[in-house]
Amino acid sequence: MAKWTTKDIPALAGKRAVVTGANSGLGLETAAELARAGADVVMACRDPGRASAAVAEVQRRAPGSRVEALALDLADLSSIRAFADGYKARYASLDLLCNNAGVMHLPFQKTRDGFEMQIGTNHFGHFALTGRLLESLQAAPQGRIVTVASVAHRATRGLDLDDLNWERRPYSPADAYGKSKLANLMFHFELQRRLEKSGSPLLAVAAHPGYSATNIGFGLKDKTPLLKRWAMNIGNSLFAQSAAQGALPTLFAATVADIASGDYIGPDGFIEFIGYPRRVGCRPEARDPALGARLWQISEELTGLHYL
Repeated sequence: MAKWTTKDIPALAGKRAVVTGANSGLGLETAAELARAGADVVMACRDPGRASAAVAEVQRRAPGSRVEALALDLADLSSIRAFADGYKARYASLDLLCNNAGVMHLPFQKTRDGFEMQIGTNHFGHFALTGRLLESLQAAPQGRIVTVASVAHRATRGLDLDDLNWERRPYSPADAYGKSKLANLMFHFELQRRLEKSGSPLLAVAAHPGYSATNIGFGLKDKTPLLKRWAMNIGNSLFAQSAAQGALPTLFAATVADIASGDYIGPDGFIEFIGYPRRVGCRPEARDPALGARLWQISEELTGLHYL
């Protein structure tokens, strides 16, 4: 069977996409390929300066494309509300929401709303954004929500639903990241169940990039130890695939016509670290309806946003 690549992306003229964390890495690659295929792309980025440069890069790769940057800080619920309100004031519908942005292996810190930063950004932020854009997605002929997870969801003993913000346990940056990515998948499958129960035609699809050479593992440069930065550079050089290759599962999940709601896409290579897109499995907890419903309830309570 032929390997799926960006050459297989269908024409997307007339479609509009929002990609979070689009200023670099996987998000930039995703935005550029969607724009190259003809989609109008909104690049949701926290840093205006980097966002401006990223828009210019996408336009260089996809001449004539319609792409813009709008400010979004997923670690701030008020910023998420402002982004969604601004989007809905300008556009009647949304065909694709790509929940891509993320932070990784950060020292303990809190979001503006008091969440631990990794689960606050990676899960609670995207939970709130999805809810606030749901009306726009439902207004599209068949909207699609892509949640970007990680193989790191397997590298944790599980999600402690009674202490999501690490207020009672010793904090571990790596474990906190793994738990946030497990939360991404639990959200994805619960979203799928709730959409189907409501009769919505929206598709919920998840993807992971394997081991890709991006800057996410460096956390905050001024707080990441020199030895860790050195190790990450070595790992990216020797073992990781490119960000362009790592974006393929997301692009597959975002654009393939015959995909099913609930599918999870990752690389087809050894332990899903590198390769081309295919449907992959996940740990059982991610699909557990009781755990998913409990995480959803907690997410509603903590963000103050109730939907589906």
